[in-house]
Amino acid sequence: MIISIDDYSEIPIYQQIRDQIVIGLSQGKLRPGEQLPTVRTLAAEIGINTMTVSKSYQLLKQEGYIVTDRRNGARIRSDFPDIRQFSEENLLLLKKIASEAKLAGLSREDFLLECQKAYGGEEL
Repeated sequence: MIISIDDYSEIPIYQQIRDQIVIGLSQGKLRPGEQLPTVRTLAAEIGINTMTVSKSYQLLKQEGYIVTDRRNGARIRSDFPDIRQFSEENLLLLKKIASEAKLAGLSREDFLLECQKAYGGEEL
């Protein structure tokens, strides 16, 4: 999986890395149990500080997407809990996105179509 960073984005780099790993996992580009690059390797590939990658990995671990250990590094979790609900934070984000789409004049049908594309992993 290739991580690409937008240096001009308002989204912090650690968050961009985290988001791309989660999207890659949901789209099947990353598989459960797959080894992630070491912090140093990924930092060198992207050209950023190792602490930034470390922060991304710590966030992913805290959220339950990866597991880490000193000998084997970071891996995608082999199993994910079947929660079947949004976190409060994600529900608020979804409401914000839906509200912005509505105010921008996007019809409900077009908004739902975009949601289906995103859920299905289609490139936007």
